[in-house]
Amino acid sequence: MTEQTDATRQFSSERFKAFVDAVVAIAMTLLILPLMESVSDAASGELTTAEFLTEHGGQIVSFLLSFVLIANSWIGHHRQYNDVDVITRPLLWINVAWMVTVVWLPVPTAMLGQMEGDPLQAVLYIGTLILTQITTLAGRLYLLRNPSYTTAGPAELRFGAAADIASAVLFGIALLIVILFGSQGYYALFLLALTGVLARPLNKLFGARG
Repeated sequence: MTEQTDATRQFSSERFKAFVDAVVAIAMTLLILPLMESVSDAASGELTTAEFLTEHGGQIVSFLLSFVLIANSWIGHHRQYNDVDVITRPLLWINVAWMVTVVWLPVPTAMLGQMEGDPLQAVLYIGTLILTQITTLAGRLYLLRNPSYTTAGPAELRFGAAADIASAVLFGIALLIVILFGSQGYYALFLLALTGVLARPLNKLFGARG
């Protein structure tokens, strides 16, 4: 009886969404901190602006890349949970896991911008992005099993799940390319633009099985 009560216990969706927004905002702000420290170091070393931009170009690129990726994840999360009226304990913990991946991303981002690249660094960075998609998918699958908690229809949820799987696969391909070809392989993250293309056949497959 206790387990059933815990599973169906409801939390305020508005407080939940506000909390998620705050966590994401903090994570996005943390991305800039290594660059701020680099500006201080550059000032102490009397570097010119051009020298700073040249020397810390990798940091700037990694900051912008992660900022866009977190923003994209938040946009998708916002769309997904804008239709959710009920937050249960399982759904709450799924989102806690999602937030862990978002808050962790500034760490491998700093590594990417300041350290020599290696396969483990790529696993930490892109692996985090894959986990973000997996936790997003877990929330979507939970809502598919509990449709009364959301106003989104099954077709919309299935397409969202297909898009989550497509994104995770594309991140996995990008990770393999980085491991094989080094830091230049991070350009493979642009494969994420193909998410919709890959999601459509996956969605048809899920529809056929359903």
